[in-house]
Amino acid sequence: MSSDKDSVDGSQHPIPDLNRTRKGGVFWCIFLSLCLAVFLAALELTAVSTALPTIAHDLHADDFIWVGSAYTLASTALLPMSGGMAQIFGRRPALLTCLGLFALGSGICGGANSMGMLIAGRTVQGLGGGGIQSLSAIVLADLTTLQERGIYTSLFGIVWCIAGLSGPVVGGSLAAQGQWRWLFYLNLPISGVAGGLVFIFLKLPTPPGAFTEKIKRLDWVGNALVIGGTAACTIALTWGGVIAPWNSAKVLVPLIIGLVVLGLFLLWEAKWATYSMVPYSLMSNRTSLSGYLQTFLITIIGLAVIYYMTVYFQGCKDASPIHAGVLALGFAAISPTSILSGIAVAKMHRYRPQLWIGWCLAMVGFGIASTLQATDSPGRAVGFEVVLGVGIGCGFTTVMFPVLAPLPAASNAHALAFFQFVRSFAGVWGVTIGGTILQNELKRRIPVDYLATFPEGAAIAYSLIPVVPTLQEPLKGQVQDAFAKSLQVLWKVMIGVTGAGFLSSLMMEGLPLHTDMDSRWALEAKNQPADDGENLIDLVEAQKAEVAERTTPVE
Repeated sequence: MSSDKDSVDGSQHPIPDLNRTRKGGVFWCIFLSLCLAVFLAALELTAVSTALPTIAHDLHADDFIWVGSAYTLASTALLPMSGGMAQIFGRRPALLTCLGLFALGSGICGGANSMGMLIAGRTVQGLGGGGIQSLSAIVLADLTTLQERGIYTSLFGIVWCIAGLSGPVVGGSLAAQGQWRWLFYLNLPISGVAGGLVFIFLKLPTPPGAFTEKIKRLDWVGNALVIGGTAACTIALTWGGVIAPWNSAKVLVPLIIGLVVLGLFLLWEAKWATYSMVPYSLMSNRTSLSGYLQTFLITIIGLAVIYYMTVYFQGCKDASPIHAGVLALGFAAISPTSILSGIAVAKMHRYRPQLWIGWCLAMVGFGIASTLQATDSPGRAVGFEVVLGVGIGCGFTTVMFPVLAPLPAASNAHALAFFQFVRSFAGVWGVTIGGTILQNELKRRIPVDYLATFPEGAAIAYSLIPVVPTLQEPLKGQVQDAFAKSLQVLWKVMIGVTGAGFLSSLMMEGLPLHTDMDSRWALEAKNQPADDGENLIDLVEAQKAEVAERTTPVE
C-alpha cells in the first residue's frame, strides 16, 4: 500500500518508513513501564484465583465470587472513560492515576481483616487495573503502527507468560504458608517502579486547558449509564442460583434492567453524546464488530479455565494451593502461543488464520476436558490444559487486529478503551457464570445430609475445598466425583461459547494493516499541544476515504 493511501493528510499524520522506525532508548524505557504495568494485571489475575480458597477460609467468607467480580466490575466501569481521560488529560496523568489507584487497592487488600474490606480493596484495585490495561494499549498504539504492533504485543505476551507461570505458584506458595496478604503487598514496589518510569520518560503531548474545563468534557451521562448497567448485570449474575433462584425477581429484575441500561448507553453514545466515549464509527463495520464479539467470548472461556481448572486439582486430587498452581501451568501455553501469533501477524500481515485455528483448538480442548473424571491422573488434565492454552492463545491478543484494521489511527484511544471494556465486562460474565454453574451443580450432586451442614447461600466449592482431604470414605469419593461432574457441565457450556466465537469470526474480512500513526501523540512532538478530543469524530469522518480503501480485503 502506498503512502498516499495510508493517510488523508500526510502533513498531519505522516507515515513512517517502516525500514527506519528504529526505537530509541526513551521508547524502550516507556515500553518497560508498560510491561511492568501489564505484569501487575496478569499476576493479579492468575495468582488470586489459586489463593482464593485459602483467603475465603481465613476470612470465614461465603461470598468468594465477589472477590473476582468486584475487580472486574470496577475495571469495567472505568474503562470506557479511560479513552476519554487519555484524550482530555493526556496519557501520562491518566496512567499515573491508574497506577496509584491500583497500588492503593493492593494495600487495602493486603491489610483486609474481613471479606467486606477485601472486596472494597479489590474494587479500588479494579479501578486502577482497568485503566492500566486500557492506557498501556493506548500508549503502545501511539508509539507503533498497527502493522508492526504484532511484534510488541508479542513482547507483552512474554510478560504475560512470565506472570502466568509465576502467578499460580506465587499465589499457591503464599497461601500455603498463610502469607496470602503478600500477594497484594508485592504489587506496591512494582507499581512504584512502573510509575517512576512513566513519570520520567512518558513525555507525550499534554492537551491544553484548565482542569475544570477538562472535567466538563467527560461524558458523565454515559459513564453513569455504563456504571449502573454493569453493576446491575454483575449483581444479577452473582446472585443467580446462589442467593436466589435464576427465575426469581431478585435475579431477573437487575439483569433485565442492567442490559436495558447498557443498551441505552450505546444509544446515547451513538446519538446524543457531545464527547462520545464510544463513537458509532467503532462498530459501523462488520470486521470491528466481529473483533469485539470475539474479544467478549474468548475472555469468557479464558477466565473459566484460569479460575476453575485449579478447582479440579484441589477438589478432585487433594492438591494443595501451591501444587494446584504448579499443575495449572499447562494453561500457560497461552502465553508463548500468543507471542507466536503476534509475530505471525507482524510478518504475514494476516490475522484471520490465527483466529480460526484458535477457535477450533479451543473447542477440541473443552471437548476433551469435559471427559475428565475424578479418578483420572493429573497428567491427563495438564495435557488438556495445554490444548486449551494453545487454542485460546492463538486468539487472545490477535482479536485486537480485526477491531483496529478498519479504523483510522485517530480512533485508537476510544477503540482500545472500548476493546478493554468489552474484555473486562466479559470477565464479569466469565467468572460469575463459571461460579454459578459450579455452585448449582454441586448442590445437585453433594449428598443431601452433608450439604445441610453448610449455611444457606454459602459458596459450596470454596467452602469444601479446604476440607476435602480430611473427609472419610465413601463421602470423600462422592464429593470428589461431584466436583468432577460439575466441572464437566461447565466445560460443556464453554464448548457452546467457543462455537459462538468461531461463528462470529466468520463475519470479519481480511484487511490490510495500516502503517500510519496519530502524530498528535508522537514523542517527537513534545512542544505541540495535543488534540483534546473535541474534534476526534470530525477527524474520523475526514478519514473516511482512508477507511474505504483499507476495507478492501487482502485475503
